Parts: sequence; structure tokens; C-alpha cells
Amino acid sequence: MSGTRLRKMTPADAEAVAALLRLCPEAAQWAPANDAHLEACVAEQDGRITAVAVWQELPGGEAELLNLAVHPEARRRGLGRALLALLAGRKVWLEVRESNQAAIRFYESQGFRVCGRRRQYYRQPVEDAVLMVREAES
Repeated sequence: MSGTRLRKMTPADAEAVAALLRLCPEAAQWAPANDAHLEACVAEQDGRITAVAVWQELPGGEAELLNLAVHPEARRRGLGRALLALLAGRKVWLEVRESNQAAIRFYESQGFRVCGRRRQYYRQPVEDAVLMVREAES
């Protein structure tokens, strides 16, 4: 992760984040302009956005991770772990497409466990969501 900077997403990043999400069809498609109440951070390398995490703060020191996307050429370099580390100390919830086994394995490696399922949660294509949670570290 040498040369990588994690920072809050700004409105000027919207186009680059949208382009990143187009390269990551397995990630949730999200329109940053519509969600001012959400937290979003990006990983930037050499002036290029290579990863994004979006979450919502919840009562009681919890958070819901809504999106985590890493550019295909930048995967397996610690960017996802670094962005998840921003949520350290909180109980974190997320859902992921059942077919996205790579993401499920990644989240399990980061301390998440499967805690449920939402039937036919996703559209295009219709698919179940696997619910996962990571307890707050003490």
C-alpha cells in the first residue's frame, strides 16, 4: 500500500468513483450525489482513486457497510482491509450477493460471520443477500 492515501470522498470524486464502480459489477451500484448522510472514503494512489468504502453510522456505535469496491488491478494489496480498518471499534453489518463468494471469503477473513439471509434482496439479477456482522473489538 505504499503511496496510498485514504481520505474522505469529496463531490469532486463522484465521477471517478462512478467509473470505479462500473469496473466492479459485483459491488453495489451507488449514486454518491444522493447520499449526503453517508460516510465515504476513498483510497488514492498516484492521483487515481483505486477503492471506495461507503457506510452509514448507526445508533450505539454501530455501522452498516453499504459498499466496498476495489479496482480489479489493485486487489489483494490491502486496500479493502485498510478501508475496513476505518470502522474499527464498531459493530459492523453488511449484506453481500450470495454469488460473490470472493467477497464473502474476504469478509470472513476480516472477522465477519454470516448471521442471516435476505431472500431475493438484489435485482438484476434477482439474488439472495447474505447478511454478515463483525462484532466491535474490545
